Amino acid sequence: MKLRSSMILLAATLLFIQACVFYTTDKTEVGVRTRKLGLWSKQGVEDKVYAPGSLYFILPYINDWHTYDIKLQNLEMTLSPERGDRKLRDDLLFKTIDGNDISLDVIISYQIDPAKAPYILQYVAPNDDVLRDKIVRTVARSKPRDIFGELITEEFYVADTREKQAETAKKALQAILEPFGVIVKNVLTKDYRFNEEYQKAIEDRKIADQQAEKNKSARRAATEEYKRKLEDARGEVNKMIATADGQYLQAKIEADAYYEKQKLLAEAIKAEGIAEAEGIQEMNKAMALAGGEALVKLKIAEALQGKKIILLPVSEGGMNLKTTDMNQLINTLGVKTLATPKDKQK
Repeated sequence: MKLRSSMILLAATLLFIQACVFYTTDKTEVGVRTRKLGLWSKQGVEDKVYAPGSLYFILPYINDWHTYDIKLQNLEMTLSPERGDRKLRDDLLFKTIDGNDISLDVIISYQIDPAKAPYILQYVAPNDDVLRDKIVRTVARSKPRDIFGELITEEFYVADTREKQAETAKKALQAILEPFGVIVKNVLTKDYRFNEEYQKAIEDRKIADQQAEKNKSARRAATEEYKRKLEDARGEVNKMIATADGQYLQAKIEADAYYEKQKLLAEAIKAEGIAEAEGIQEMNKAMALAGGEALVKLKIAEALQGKKIILLPVSEGGMNLKTTDMNQLINTLGVKTLATPKDKQK
């Protein structure tokens, strides 16, 4: 009896295994099972997430199996039909706040929240394509138009302004899509275009602005060159002033030295003159004494010594041709006088 029961149980198990279907999830996928019949549990979408990269045995017919890709995905909407999700023009068309038409290429990066996969299957979309086209794409083509349309035309030329507005768009999309199990990672803007006439006007204005900036740069360069030359001239003038001051100081020092030298020389001459005058004065005083007369006579004698003197006396109304040797006479008288004491002379 026990053997029979075991055989029946084994047969039922084999039939169950044969009736099961193998389901797998890729390394970036999560699985969700839906029970069609509620034999042992509640009918409907099972509130359980089947992990990526696994193999599962599930009975067919009474169960359904769905998978969702949870890797990062890009929804690209561009002008070029060779890129993006659609093989046609797919960029965003809107007006700026100042009324100009503009088209903008946008990339929305998003991924599915794995924990909300059962909720997505039950209330949002049965697969990735429907979720992408009906939910993410619809919202991504609507809300960013309003946000980027808040900019004036010229603000699109400023990268920081576009990035700031893209961040605002990301937060707005996240607020809308998060309840649907979608996480918005980034909003990126690429090329933007205006209508041809306005684009031409903008380009002309940019060229004019560039020329004006070029002229400003040239003016600034000329101003800087003038300042440089002015500083060079000031430096040259200061150099000339310094050279003149140096020459003046050098000449002053030389003049002062020459003045001091001449002053000392004059003082020396003056001292010498004073000394000589005092000597003469003392000599005059000495000559005024008795010995002075003798000295004079001696000096006269010395001066006349060796010189021949002839006197032609005049007497009796005519010239006396008798000659007298004055040298001998003076010599004789002078020597005798000096040799005779004063007492004897008296």
